[in-house]
Amino acid sequence: MIERLPMEIKVRESGAVGILEVHGRLTIGEPSEQLYAALQSVMKKGVRKVIVALNSAPQIDSSGLSTLVRISIQLAREGGVLRLVCGPGRVRDALTVTRLVEAIPTFDTESAALANFA
Repeated sequence: MIERLPMEIKVRESGAVGILEVHGRLTIGEPSEQLYAALQSVMKKGVRKVIVALNSAPQIDSSGLSTLVRISIQLAREGGVLRLVCGPGRVRDALTVTRLVEAIPTFDTESAALANFA
C-alpha cells in the first residue's frame, strides 16, 4: 500500500483577501472536506475575497474540482469572489480540461490574483 502524506491547508490574509494554500493532493474524502471547512472558517470572519493557491498540490480529482465549484458558488451567493492560483502542471491541466479556468479566474501567481481584486 502506498502511504500518502496528509493534505495541509495554510490560511492567511493579505489585506481583505483570504488565501488558502493547499499543500498535498486535493482528492476525494478528507482533503476535499478539509478545504471546504477552511473556506467556512474564513467566511465566518467576514472575508468574501478568497484565493485558493494550488501550486503545491500535485494532484486534483473530480471531488477536489467539485469542492472548488461549491466554494465559488457559495462565495458568489454571499457577494464574494474566488480566484485560483495554479501554474503549469497536472492540476492546471485538470482545470483546463474541465474548463474550470473559464468559470473561475485562474492565475499563475498569487500577486497576479491579488492584483485582479484591485
